[in-house]
Amino acid sequence: MSGAIAAGNTVIVKPSELAEACAAFVAEMLPKYLDSDAVIVVEGGPQETTELLQQKFDYIFFTGGTSVGKIIYQAAVKNLTPVTLELGGKSPVYIDNTVDIMVTAKRILWGKFINSGQTCIAPDYILCTKEVQDKFIAAAKKVLKEWYGAEPQKSPDFARIINSRHFSRLQALVDASKDKVAIGGSYDANDKFIEPTIITNVVASDKIMQDEIFGPLLPIVPIENAFEAIQFINERDHPLVLYAFSNQTNIQKLFTEQTRSGSLSINDTMMFYAVETLPFGGVGASGFGAYHGKKTFDTFTHKKSCLIRNFSPIGEKLASARYPPYTDGNLNFITTMMRKRFGPSFKFVPYVLAFALGAGLSYGIFAWQKMNSEE
Repeated sequence: MSGAIAAGNTVIVKPSELAEACAAFVAEMLPKYLDSDAVIVVEGGPQETTELLQQKFDYIFFTGGTSVGKIIYQAAVKNLTPVTLELGGKSPVYIDNTVDIMVTAKRILWGKFINSGQTCIAPDYILCTKEVQDKFIAAAKKVLKEWYGAEPQKSPDFARIINSRHFSRLQALVDASKDKVAIGGSYDANDKFIEPTIITNVVASDKIMQDEIFGPLLPIVPIENAFEAIQFINERDHPLVLYAFSNQTNIQKLFTEQTRSGSLSINDTMMFYAVETLPFGGVGASGFGAYHGKKTFDTFTHKKSCLIRNFSPIGEKLASARYPPYTDGNLNFITTMMRKRFGPSFKFVPYVLAFALGAGLSYGIFAWQKMNSEE
């Protein structure tokens, strides 16, 4: 929103009806501190959103799920309105056996369980060997007990699921994976609480691997090596972010060059989002367009080309060859004028200066030595 305003736009903000408290807070606070001629807030559900999409906006920016993103895009196409879609998907994590497993566990578990896994860039599942899986589970048990204690439900630092509908969906995923739960697995519907849960030996056909989890459930899919992990990732929709943990430069390069995702973060999770100079956005099913920092300003800015000429008779005479009737001379002149011109190249200047400086110093030393010898 700030980038849109900075770029000179008026803004309509439509917060999600699923986050009722946040929507109410935004609707109350924005009018208090921002000019209502520049920013207004529209609350409501699908009906209000549908009515908004019938309007002809200059730009639409949407953050949310893929299914709603498709609806937004279809509505925008009717008016040829440009859009940025920041969607989601299953963001994978790869771990090899060269990492510091305790640090790796902390970084992954923090990224997964902050806000109880309800963030669009949360690690969705892990790809690693069974050997690494065992080490990760051992480290995770220590980390989770250190963070949330023996009873995570009593921890003031662990969030709850946003609503009953989403809780029921996550509960069904836990129940479907009961025989594979290595850590956690308990829940309390009255409190909308789901314990930090790690599920091992998951296969691609398991229910938990079909859609973005968006909750405190972390499945681990055993693979043999990095090449199998990359194949697994590339066979699926492009994720919003891909996380790879390895101390091997060649493995880091492999994931950088052989996978496609909105963002790539090596040896950490989530923190790339805080770097304002890094554009953030999806690719393919995880969205398109990008924002953050100046990129947000650019997203909401149309770059309009402007040319202003005068009525100088000299300039008009030089350009008169464009007017009919055309002669061979006129066409040759136009062809010459339209050729791409290359400016002078200065790439060798530093070398010339370095040579001149060296020659000057050498001459100075030679002259100084000569003077001393004459004395």
